[in-house]
Amino acid sequence: MEIYRLCLLFLFFLAVMLVPEAGKEKLTLASTTSTLDSGLFDALIPVFEQKYDCQVKVIAVGTGQAIRLARDGNADVLLVHDRAAEDLFVADGFGEKRLDVMHNDFVVVGPPQDPAAVKGTNALDAFKKLATAKALFVSRGDDSGTHKKELRLWTDAGGKPPGDSYLESGSGMEATLRIANEKKAYCLVDRATWLSHQKEIDALAILVENGPVLFNPYSVIVVSQAKFPWVQHKLATAFANFIRSPEGQSIIREFGKDKYGSPLFFPDVVK
Repeated sequence: MEIYRLCLLFLFFLAVMLVPEAGKEKLTLASTTSTLDSGLFDALIPVFEQKYDCQVKVIAVGTGQAIRLARDGNADVLLVHDRAAEDLFVADGFGEKRLDVMHNDFVVVGPPQDPAAVKGTNALDAFKKLATAKALFVSRGDDSGTHKKELRLWTDAGGKPPGDSYLESGSGMEATLRIANEKKAYCLVDRATWLSHQKEIDALAILVENGPVLFNPYSVIVVSQAKFPWVQHKLATAFANFIRSPEGQSIIREFGKDKYGSPLFFPDVVK
């Protein structure tokens, strides 16, 4: 009997310890691997959770997959970076409004020896050279915002490298960058992921940067309650307001400065 009572007490203890937030509202945020891998959510979300006494579940996938989750009613709010897909999501009635949040930019990294001779060129010329030089390029290949940006650059440049010169990882940004590093290949990467992991990436360097075509804006979109009555609309709206508020924008502005010497993202609402 004593053992039985001890077992019951132990199970009760586990229940209390493992489900401490059971009574709190839960918000599902579908976002990108780049925002998660950068560590930005570690700075933003605990502040929001404390402020609104809630829990936030982050689903970090490519932007294309994040938007598909929201189209199926499996997310309450989006934080993504593919303007064309975002506009279509809203136009189709799945999201309320696209709201600017922050930006950074993309860079092209590759081996310092630069066999394709892209260093110092603009992004379009760099992609043309990469195609003709048949230099190994590693793509995310995952329908993410980064992948879609890359595909638009290849289209504008006249096409992707042929055959074995083009490798799709089917993975997030950090994993793709590590593959490129192992293979000493070229890669398109958002600057936040690059800054977060550059100390571990010893075989690559930034070769192409700056220019309007490499601009990388992020937006927040509250999923439509009219389309999906079960979404946490009030909490999703609170999150969208928070991330665009002076408090949220200040967190974004300061994030990364102490560790990387530069912000990983730049606020677009409160400068």
